[in-house]
Amino acid sequence: MDLPRWLGEAVRAHDRWAAGYGPFTPHPSLAVSDSAFADAFAEFGERLTDNYPFFHPRYAGQMLKPPHPAAIVGYLSAMLVNPNNHALDGGPATARMEREAIEALATMFGFENHLGHLTTSGTIANLEALYVARSLHPGRGVAYSAEAHYTHGRMCQVLGVAGHPVATDDRGRMDLDALEETLSTGRIGTVVLTTGTTGLGAVDRVDQALALRERHGVRLHVDAAYGGFFTLLAGADGPEGLPEGPWRAIASCDSVVVDPHKHGLQPYGCGAVIFADPEVGRFYLHDSPYTYFTSDELHLGEISLECSRAGAAAAALWLTFRLLPPTPDGLGRVLAAGRRAALRWAELIESSSVLELYQAPELDIVSFFAVTDPTAFSAVDSASERILREGMTDREDPVFLSTLRASHAALTARHPTLTADADGARILRSVLMKPESEDQVERLHSRLEKLAHPA
Repeated sequence: MDLPRWLGEAVRAHDRWAAGYGPFTPHPSLAVSDSAFADAFAEFGERLTDNYPFFHPRYAGQMLKPPHPAAIVGYLSAMLVNPNNHALDGGPATARMEREAIEALATMFGFENHLGHLTTSGTIANLEALYVARSLHPGRGVAYSAEAHYTHGRMCQVLGVAGHPVATDDRGRMDLDALEETLSTGRIGTVVLTTGTTGLGAVDRVDQALALRERHGVRLHVDAAYGGFFTLLAGADGPEGLPEGPWRAIASCDSVVVDPHKHGLQPYGCGAVIFADPEVGRFYLHDSPYTYFTSDELHLGEISLECSRAGAAAAALWLTFRLLPPTPDGLGRVLAAGRRAALRWAELIESSSVLELYQAPELDIVSFFAVTDPTAFSAVDSASERILREGMTDREDPVFLSTLRASHAALTARHPTLTADADGARILRSVLMKPESEDQVERLHSRLEKLAHPA
């Protein structure tokens, strides 16, 4: 993948298009000298070095990785035009690309008739799903897993609806018995199920929750912002294959959110919301006396809460999908590598004398902690902090992790032999999103063992 050559082609393609409209003289107020740019860019480049190496397998911390070169080129190409996908007037080409990309995502989840669009984030996508849910069930609350993303509690506050956290089991999944107890109050209108929690990558049992919808008359919304693309591994052969039930059941739910800027290889600013029933578009209806005038087709701004949105995000996703479609043989191969890496590292940790697995990975997130003496919450917490700090600050052989705060109840449920001398502890957490991690697991594990048990 020759990124410089691809970027050059993007600029040349834009110049050919722009030349068709005739020459004009740029305004002198916009002029910047080469020397001024060189000075500013030198400072800019130096400032950018204050980043962690998200591109490198040494970075096994948060949910961060670089976009695919195709996404970079697609974004740059469209950014030179700078379309706004709010209306066809602002971005006819990229609006069509957005519709086609949404169609591909809907097909991936098994939705037939649907209504959807891109958003600037999973947070906004979830806000839109809950906005529609509130419109359909006014006065009723929203139930979500206690380990779901904090955005759900926050968006419930924004929307003025009651949020109801539901207890989880010892794998971090929503406890469906506890959910049914909450639903029996009659105060819930919508249940949020998570396929891939951001802490542990836990997958709620969507398939088993379908029966609760029928009994209690609630909407089911799936927050697949992190884990959505793993539906491509449902039923796959090999160790990376996932149980089909929860993933196939998404097609029977009312709405789903996914973030292409996570496993879809996109730059930030690319989420998506998809509704199973196109009729929910009525809750978005509005008019603008100066916007929707070049086409009788439905403008994307007429089915979204956001107004201005970068058409470049749609272009980047569309071009990426042309090369790596959201199919098992396309993006599925990328996710399979990360999943195999997580499973392999879990095996190595389980056979280690100095590291202990917190829980088996369901997707590509590995959670673990150092074996300590004494075997107590406080000692685990201190060791996690030390390993995180020493790994990140080692100039010769750095490794970048993240931590997860595990509650007293969660730690006790999974590791009852630990002495509970605190209200919880930080454990170590690694997200193996980059397929290159598969070739680095042994080295990563060896480095962590040395950090956990320094000579």
